Amino acid sequence: MELLDILDKNGNVTGKVADRKTVHEQGLWHAHVGVWLMNKKGELLFQKRAATKSSLPNKWSRTGGHMDSGETPEQAVQRETEEEIGVKIPIENLELLTVGKQEKRAKEDETKMIRNFDYAYFSVVDYKLSDYTLQEEEVSDVKYVSIEDVIKARDNNDDSYAFTTWSRESFNKIIDSLQKKKEELGL
Repeated sequence: MELLDILDKNGNVTGKVADRKTVHEQGLWHAHVGVWLMNKKGELLFQKRAATKSSLPNKWSRTGGHMDSGETPEQAVQRETEEEIGVKIPIENLELLTVGKQEKRAKEDETKMIRNFDYAYFSVVDYKLSDYTLQEEEVSDVKYVSIEDVIKARDNNDDSYAFTTWSRESFNKIIDSLQKKKEELGL
């Protein structure tokens, strides 16, 4: 059972813990992590969510997931990348890009709210697609995509990507951060 720390509306740990289902059913604040992995060509790794996922099945997204009770955001990113795509990113290679506060209606039940703090990280990787080992229950495929193609997908409302459900403000904030990282690295 996946246990999550309950946060207050400011993102502080309350000392309470609940299972994921309860957290979502009751609209409790919790933490989520994601990592933008960029290869040496300046392309971003996307993973296709398994068809059996209850949330965003068959959508291309960054690697990430819920932060388990007692974990730091960096530990959660390490665990998620190792579980889902078979690579462990050293904590010293993770850079925090943004922390966003999100409140949205649950897709499966519009009367419920999903409330989380999303920690978005960045790391440069030197993996080929064949280096990734996919967790079949979570991920069905991986690919690298240029930032320009990510922007085009958003502009064209390409619903095969999870980020097309994000607010324009959240999307632009991440894209701006990723473009700056790419420039800083000379990619």
